[in-house]
Amino acid sequence: MRLNEVSYTDAKPIDGYGPGFFRIGGEVIEGPVIVAPSGTQSWGGYDDLDPLTALADQIDVLFVGTGAEIAHVPAQMRETLEAEGLGVETMASPAACRTYNVLLSEGRRVALALLPV
Repeated sequence: MRLNEVSYTDAKPIDGYGPGFFRIGGEVIEGPVIVAPSGTQSWGGYDDLDPLTALADQIDVLFVGTGAEIAHVPAQMRETLEAEGLGVETMASPAACRTYNVLLSEGRRVALALLPV
């Protein structure tokens, strides 16, 4: 079997997560977080849409990690993001992290909005 090193360009991969935190590009960040090509920042949760709508020209798909279990995001959040032209995919945070890393390694224009597990 041949192994290839994965290159993530300028965006940072999700290295790990645990109760209340994420490890992103080697840095531990506690609480909800946004991971995008422009950087990593704290996130205020479902009502904090401004930093997400600002990503509309940088990404095609936003993965929303809903914590330990999959849950629906508020309808207003989905409507606002889709009106900005963003594809919104909702899944549990562990699945969102894995999916993000795979698509990031392929050079896709993706970002994450994560609630901790």
